[in-house]
Amino acid sequence: MTLLNDLTPHALQFFLTAPYPCSYLQGETARSLMAAPNELVDSGVYGQLVRLGFRRSGLYTYRPQCLACNACVPVRLDVAALAPSRTQRRAWKRLAGLKAQPQELHFNEEHYSLYRRYQATRHSGGGMDQDDEEQYQRFLLSSNIATQLVEFRDGDALRMVSVIDILSDGLSSVYTFYDPDLPQVSFGTYNILWQAALCRSLELPYLYLGYWIANSTKMAYKINFQPLQGLIDDKWQPLTGIPSTN
Repeated sequence: MTLLNDLTPHALQFFLTAPYPCSYLQGETARSLMAAPNELVDSGVYGQLVRLGFRRSGLYTYRPQCLACNACVPVRLDVAALAPSRTQRRAWKRLAGLKAQPQELHFNEEHYSLYRRYQATRHSGGGMDQDDEEQYQRFLLSSNIATQLVEFRDGDALRMVSVIDILSDGLSSVYTFYDPDLPQVSFGTYNILWQAALCRSLELPYLYLGYWIANSTKMAYKINFQPLQGLIDDKWQPLTGIPSTN
């Protein structure tokens, strides 16, 4: 496997998980390719892995490796060429008054309370709505990567929190949660545009957005941000339509 040749084959190892229910496509079974040991995946190694389609959840680095499905397409946004739609421009203007406050990774009870409300409203029954403080910290506050937490406030009111990894060629959006009681405000759209703007200010070419899944309501929205690139057949290429999932 070329991954082992490129990424210190005598130290970093890769293994397949057992099959488990897919989180995004109902009735499907998934498997993941995991990188181990976790402590060897620092910012440099993780940057290489992201370019090969990997993501992380806390200290665990993985890539979908399903035998009969390739619906999960790793995607990244070319921020210099980003052309926001009219709807996206409206969201940017509507939330221009939010104040972004970058912080080190730390546990904050107000952040956790917002996370619980967001999960209960937007992802009820998905499992993460039951996350206790320890699970929350393992998921979002555990990192061997150069990671920053950013909170967004409207005056004193906390509206949104993002966790972002800083890589040599871009930013990787780890997770964002926001006030679920304001569903029409388009926090998610604003946040992607904000992270793209941050990339440009740091002179980084890409914003990595995880996986695009055409048939998943949770993940399909990413195609609305253009120009989007997808990792298909081991090559980053323009993604404007729906690739085969066979």
